[in-house]
Amino acid sequence: MARLGSLAPGTPAALELLQPGSLWRLTAPINLYSRPSGSGLATQAAAGRCLEVLQPEQAPEHRLWVRLLEDGYPGWIAPGDLLGHARATPRPRPQLLDAQTIAARLPRVMAFAERARQCANHYLWGGTLGPDFDCSGFTQSAFASAGVWIPRDAYQQERFCQPVAVRPGTYGLLRAGDLLFFGQPQRCSHVGLYLGEGRYLHSSGREHGRHGLGIDSLDPQVLHPVSSHYRRELRGAGRVMRCYDGVA
Repeated sequence: MARLGSLAPGTPAALELLQPGSLWRLTAPINLYSRPSGSGLATQAAAGRCLEVLQPEQAPEHRLWVRLLEDGYPGWIAPGDLLGHARATPRPRPQLLDAQTIAARLPRVMAFAERARQCANHYLWGGTLGPDFDCSGFTQSAFASAGVWIPRDAYQQERFCQPVAVRPGTYGLLRAGDLLFFGQPQRCSHVGLYLGEGRYLHSSGREHGRHGLGIDSLDPQVLHPVSSHYRRELRGAGRVMRCYDGVA
């Protein structure tokens, strides 16, 4: 089985291996970027994840256009980031879990969330590996820690989940492990993990008074500025009932 080891990026041998359609399993974490050049982070991938090369190296920074297989998420990577850190792999089959199995794994999801909260962290756009997360990178990683793959971005997670009725002050139908969605009427732009009793954990940025993971509340009597901001932008809630299977 091929391994990207001593090959230098840009050599004919490396280019031959990294052709469109080739599949690779990571042996170390990597960053995926949002553009073929620049430092804008799209997401991060942990060791053990698989990716497919979609397009060969392109100028100006000779990045590859790839797709992560567990959630279908695309991004640009530097071929050099794979050198010595990836092995050729057959296409993995999605792990399809039923709702009962997912519910039984929620304690693991919540335990991951609590460990993440206790670590020093900051909000990081594209952050998925921790300790620094963005909002949907945190929720995706919490579920992935229990072997449950959900889509990467907040608006995708909203579409993926089974809706649960919720509004500020009325949250009796929610269960710990549900996801809360926030944003404008046109689009979901933020997500948090419901903890119970109206409280939820999420990663939010400086512009709303915090810079990392924190707990906020749906209770209108809680007047914390971050809680108040997100209550005004509450769109709804959802429950994870299935694993990502290529259709978000």
